[in-house]
Amino acid sequence: MKRLLALLFLIFMLTLASVSYYAFSPLSLPGTPFEFSLKQGSSLKSTAREMQQYGLLKHGWQFVWLARLLGKSGQIKAGNYALEHPVSPLQLLKIISTGEVSLSQVSVIEGWTFKQMRDALDSNPDITHNSANLTDEEILQRIGATENHPEGLFFPNTYYFAAGSSDLQIFKRAYQTMQKNLQQAWLERAPDLPLQTPYQALILASIIEKETGTPSDRVMIAGVFVNRLRKGMLLQTDPTVIYGLGDKFDGNLRKRDLRADSAYNTYMYRGLTPTPIALPGVAALQAALHPAQTDALYFVSRGDGSSQFSSSLTKHNRAVNQYQITRKGSR
Repeated sequence: MKRLLALLFLIFMLTLASVSYYAFSPLSLPGTPFEFSLKQGSSLKSTAREMQQYGLLKHGWQFVWLARLLGKSGQIKAGNYALEHPVSPLQLLKIISTGEVSLSQVSVIEGWTFKQMRDALDSNPDITHNSANLTDEEILQRIGATENHPEGLFFPNTYYFAAGSSDLQIFKRAYQTMQKNLQQAWLERAPDLPLQTPYQALILASIIEKETGTPSDRVMIAGVFVNRLRKGMLLQTDPTVIYGLGDKFDGNLRKRDLRADSAYNTYMYRGLTPTPIALPGVAALQAALHPAQTDALYFVSRGDGSSQFSSSLTKHNRAVNQYQITRKGSR
């Protein structure tokens, strides 16, 4: 009996040591900051499974066992969380059972310019503005970007962060997210596109983003631009001219603006612009790399957000006369 009790005591102490070691050992974060979301009504098992899929937990069952042992299995709080540094399973359990991490958010919209993104981050009171005195080029250097022009490099999305986080961290996450989406889209691109690099695809996607009024037209607009690139035609797209005008643009595009000598004037210079003109979303990236198979070379706004596509100049002029009183909105 004494031997049995001694054995049971030994097993108990080993189990306690094992639980303590697991509970207090820091977890390796897949990235910093590490963000994850827990849905309303998530069970302990589904939560552990999600965190295992995120790469935060190696074995979900250990976390489940720890939570049940401490009576926390029914206390999981839904929400968006961000971990700025490694935590132990015990700390993680406390965080998600009390909902103690309250995240702020900032939204970056498809079609915004980098300047608009900077303005949005600068005006957010929950962000530490470490980039306030930095040039655009210096921001790129700080986040490890290899490019020398920021336009188009940041993925439009809603970013959650702990109050007091640096804007440089958000810039870096947005940059890395765009790189990930761009590289994946490039690997899966349609064959025989007139694009030589992922960066050229990004430029085209940004133009498509600014030209699209109705989502259903997006791949057709991409098809028109791809056809024009193949034929060596001018792209003749107003958003590029407007981007080139910068602060000079007052909301009214005039004929003289279309004759302004700018590298972004696609009425004067063939091919793509030197850089993107906006922040394209994933749908625009997909359209640029999977354009519609069409013979259309022109499109004109119908005035309701949608476009009329034409395969010849004669048909296009007819559509312009039908849908536009002036040249504004035609391509």
